[in-house]
Amino acid sequence: MDPQTRTELEAAAFRTLVEHLRERKDVQNLDLMNLAGFCRNCLSKWYLAAAEERGIDMDYEQAREIIYGMSYAEWKEKYQR
Repeated sequence: MDPQTRTELEAAAFRTLVEHLRERKDVQNLDLMNLAGFCRNCLSKWYLAAAEERGIDMDYEQAREIIYGMSYAEWKEKYQR
């Protein structure tokens, strides 16, 4: 498999994971951490780190909004138990 195809497949899988987590608002970050060793906040930090490596100006809250699909404050208010 060529590197471009691999990158495209990985990106598609990542987008599917993020969409799945957005739909499963019943699954709390603590649940994810206990079961999988990562959570939405971890994904946000990894996204931010990838942006910074490429010189893209982004802060943690912007990265969280990309992962959560809304501001973290809004998600917390609506869905965090």
